Amino acid sequence: MEYKFYNRELSWLAFNHRVLQEAKDPNTPIYEKIKFLAIFSSNLDEFFRVRVASLRALLDLKKGPKKELKFDVEKLLNKLHKTVVKMQEEFSGVFINIIKPELENHNIFLIDHTGLSDTQKKFVSEIFNVQVIPHIMPMIIAKKKITPFLRNHRLYIAVKLSSKHINNSHKEPKKKRYQYAIVEIPTNHIDRFILLPKIGNNNYIIFLDDIIRLFLPQIFYGYNVHDSYAVKLTRDAELYIDDEFQGNLLDKIKKSLAKRSSGAPSRFLYDRTIPLSFLKFLKEALLLADEDLFPGGRYHNFSDFFKFPNPGIKGLYYSDLKPLKSYELEKNRDIFGSVSQNDRLLYFPYHKYDYVINALEQAASDHEVTSIKITLYRVAKNSKIVNALIKAAHRGKEVTAFVEIKARFDEEINIHSAEELQKAGVKVLYSMPGLKVHAKLVMITRIERGKEKIYTYLSTGNFNEKTARLYTDFGLFTAKNEITNEVKYVFEFLEDKKPDYHFKHLLVAQYGMRQKLAEMIDNEINFAKLGNHASITVKLNSLEDERIIKKLYDASNAGVKINLIVRGICCLLPGVKGMSENIHVTSIVDRFLEHDRIFIFNNGGKEKLYLSSADWMKRNLSRRVEVCFPVYDENLKNIIKHIIDIKLNDNIKARIIDERQTNLYNSVQDSPPLRSQYEIYTYLKNLEKEKTINS
Repeated sequence: MEYKFYNRELSWLAFNHRVLQEAKDPNTPIYEKIKFLAIFSSNLDEFFRVRVASLRALLDLKKGPKKELKFDVEKLLNKLHKTVVKMQEEFSGVFINIIKPELENHNIFLIDHTGLSDTQKKFVSEIFNVQVIPHIMPMIIAKKKITPFLRNHRLYIAVKLSSKHINNSHKEPKKKRYQYAIVEIPTNHIDRFILLPKIGNNNYIIFLDDIIRLFLPQIFYGYNVHDSYAVKLTRDAELYIDDEFQGNLLDKIKKSLAKRSSGAPSRFLYDRTIPLSFLKFLKEALLLADEDLFPGGRYHNFSDFFKFPNPGIKGLYYSDLKPLKSYELEKNRDIFGSVSQNDRLLYFPYHKYDYVINALEQAASDHEVTSIKITLYRVAKNSKIVNALIKAAHRGKEVTAFVEIKARFDEEINIHSAEELQKAGVKVLYSMPGLKVHAKLVMITRIERGKEKIYTYLSTGNFNEKTARLYTDFGLFTAKNEITNEVKYVFEFLEDKKPDYHFKHLLVAQYGMRQKLAEMIDNEINFAKLGNHASITVKLNSLEDERIIKKLYDASNAGVKINLIVRGICCLLPGVKGMSENIHVTSIVDRFLEHDRIFIFNNGGKEKLYLSSADWMKRNLSRRVEVCFPVYDENLKNIIKHIIDIKLNDNIKARIIDERQTNLYNSVQDSPPLRSQYEIYTYLKNLEKEKTINS
């Protein structure tokens, strides 16, 4: 049987639909619903800026290179277009039929300019005249004469006008002459949402868009205003920098950032109620193609809903899950003393992230610490991690930071952080041409009894204290020589020393990670062929690499039982007779972003368990520096296995990934409800409590 694969782009859209499902879930609190709409919108923007823009670029290829592609670009773009239009309609329905009524149930009313009372009109008039009008720059549009440049991700109102002034020497023409204009909504200067004065117990919020609509006659005082519709243009992010193999990469990134707002159009989003004649005019005047056009609702840029104001009402969000304390790291606050005794495992956001920051701050202050080395992929603004490294440099430590400046859309923050580190005397290493460094590692060297001892921290997630409150990720502190010595060699590779080293414990992309994963799958196949139990359990963000998927199909056909939890892209088709009938796939989308990667191979009963920074995608296994690290401590392995068992049994927030990716919920009859993220929190809380009681 010929092996088949699900299209990557369509699978990504299926994932984003799971995000939209969270906004529809009646059990999701209203402000969390709004957050999921914002995530959906933000995701879709990135999809068009990167993936669709890349596909559109393929259309310019000559026939020869096009034939080498495994798909028809035009057909795929057409299918993506239809899928997105359908999802946008569903999105608008969620906003109108679910979000607005539920807000009103909490006495929060989203009103437009037509529903304002006289008092409210006076209030918004003051806002418009003081805050808004200084930033308004109306632009007239004239086909083939005046074509305004619409900036990426900015909001505009397209306006249809006619002149108030009539030349009395001529009769007014039967057909009225219209003019057209564009007004940018200045959300880069003013909040998108304006909280109006309360009336009784009712709270009122208006879009900045609608305040501008109200005062369009004032903006265009010499014209009659006939119609106005919201529009938005998403542009190509020009992220082909990944393919650069020579030259000064840092300078190229900076130049790319400067151009990012001027890329080619990839999506023109418009209010679906706009008349066809008006839309046709805009398409021609703005030099757009039919495939650029996507109908939307009255409002765009729902990513702004991340900042939707709360008028002070409680109970609109998920109930708080206070991050847990680690018994071992609280008992012995000396990180080096604690880790010397045993490996320490943390699982965020269930555990406090402070332990990672504290470890670096302690290393910065410790007289015995001589050096700190770290990989930085995405850091927070005003990063405590970066501040700890700066302190260490100021205190005479040798600090080396590898900063990945190709981290998509975080390049500016990373470059700024790198410059601050350099000013403090930190040795900063930048991106490697042709490779992204995605591994998450810290190596601290300390002098103990006259000898160097290495302590390491390995993680599935970024050194970012803000996302650590939202993303599920494992972190492992260890001083085991078999791990620390190999982390040392990874840093030597990053420092361009290119060690000739065979990794025995870590799986390192660029040093055979792909081959070792394939060998472990083959090992399970051999056990199955001998009639022994064979199984593979894997949790990933994305599964796209065809060579790995083929291996999994081979394993399924050999009788290996395979359980996969894949949050996002899944190009594997599960449950297909003769190809993947032994493969079961689910996806969990809930309040926390499932970000940890776990690989478990039964290995004839001697289980091998790894945590990793790497997804099973071609880019991770072939074009990135990734590290997959084993967990050897049996107690910690059992904790991780229990956690993944909980995830596998989720019957509230898990969706079944079938061969059509229809996102049906994994509801199991006659089983008690199990929501894995809450069950894991309870499990870890009880575990820490039990340790305290038994101490």
